[in-house]
Amino acid sequence: MAVFLSSFVNRLDKKGRVSVPASFRAALGVDASGIVIFRSLQHEALDGCSIGHLELLSQSLEKQDLAPDVYELIETTIFGGSVQLPFDGEGRITLPHSLAASVGINEEIAFVGRRKTFQLWDPKKLAAHDAASRSAARAKDISLSKIIAAAAKFENGGF
Repeated sequence: MAVFLSSFVNRLDKKGRVSVPASFRAALGVDASGIVIFRSLQHEALDGCSIGHLELLSQSLEKQDLAPDVYELIETTIFGGSVQLPFDGEGRITLPHSLAASVGINEEIAFVGRRKTFQLWDPKKLAAHDAASRSAARAKDISLSKIIAAAAKFENGGF
């Protein structure tokens, strides 16, 4: 499965339409007719994914023994708050004003790849979040080589 990579800033037109980056549409696959978005549970942003990813989440929930209140929270916030947005003929979506306003998106949208999902941010808020994230990553001494080494150690039974 393809992954969502990179960041792009696109303009929102007066009708609330915005072009989804071509590489994101490609990651969704040729059969994808649109995206699903919902308010992030962690950030002042919107989370986006394919309908297939939400189906995977639903199947994953069925395999877990979660407390009823946790199911309720997930179903209300993610599934109940999700909106399916079809692509038009030019690869654009129409972003509902209420969702855009809820996270401060006005004229421009930053699309941010997050491997299997992506986010939609107000570009100024994203810049602040990115700076804070990079600072936190440095403080925790996170690096690609350490992640790869830890994965290799795990695959070898911890040796």
